[in-house]
Amino acid sequence: MSTIIDQNTIPLLFMKKIITICGPTGIGKTGFAIALAKAFSAEIVGADSMQIYKYMDIGTAKPDAAELAQVPHHLVDFLDPSQDFDAGQYAHMAAQKINDITRKDRIPIITGGTGLYIRALLYGLFRSRPVCEKTLAHLTREAQEKGSAYLHHKLCACDPAAAQKIHPHDSFRIIRALEVFQTTGTPISQMQKEHNFASPRYQSLTLGLFMDRNTLYERINMRVDAMIRKGLLTEVVDLVQKGYSLDLKSMQSIGYRHMGGVLKKERDFDEAVFLLKRDTRRYAKRQFTWFKKEPGIIWLKPSQLTRAKTLVKEFLT
Repeated sequence: MSTIIDQNTIPLLFMKKIITICGPTGIGKTGFAIALAKAFSAEIVGADSMQIYKYMDIGTAKPDAAELAQVPHHLVDFLDPSQDFDAGQYAHMAAQKINDITRKDRIPIITGGTGLYIRALLYGLFRSRPVCEKTLAHLTREAQEKGSAYLHHKLCACDPAAAQKIHPHDSFRIIRALEVFQTTGTPISQMQKEHNFASPRYQSLTLGLFMDRNTLYERINMRVDAMIRKGLLTEVVDLVQKGYSLDLKSMQSIGYRHMGGVLKKERDFDEAVFLLKRDTRRYAKRQFTWFKKEPGIIWLKPSQLTRAKTLVKEFLT
């Protein structure tokens, strides 16, 4: 008897298998990923838009030396804080790392909380045309001459949904969103919402970590306290002394902009810590919202490591 083969399933046979671990900040992705990697002789590829930067260790909760020594890590601690980096660049570099790892007959474990990076790697990006360098240059000059708040006001007018998600000082993302609107006539938020992603680029077992929200928020508060004890303010001072401006995209991220506000005397230290905790909790909530919309995620509690190992074993068999 002949076997009928569904042509749509054939490409899946040739896709590389990867494990993806995602979830909100502070939930324990690093430890979870390391435990899985050790169990399956795997290597970790970071998917965190801040842990990529050198010299920014405390505020990004970057894996420490002991954690890095347990399992090979990639795309962590490699980029100068003055350099911009986007999801497209990430997807390209992560794909290269996946190729390198699989050539060694090892399993790549993609780990992080930057949803756009993970989406770009697994499915590609929505944008079909290249960036308009002329528009980009014009917007960059406007940002330099009039400030990012001015451009953020313009973004509010043409794409309020995007403006709501982008900090007024995040000139890199503001310029990107305005460039998309000015060159296509379509808000970037609409493109992201309507984009029908292409077929997956990898066979991914995607595990999302979750826990009771109040418990997570308490973990976040405690982690911020630990960051403060470890010297987050001193880390920001050291970055400034190295010549990195507080206006850089990397320095406008959670934690760094809060401590930067203390250095600029915009707020006192206690207020900065309070706002840091609040903004980190809000960020975790946004991450939950993002990942809940992503297809194919199997949700586990961080304590369900045994279950995760069973799923990975079945997936790789």
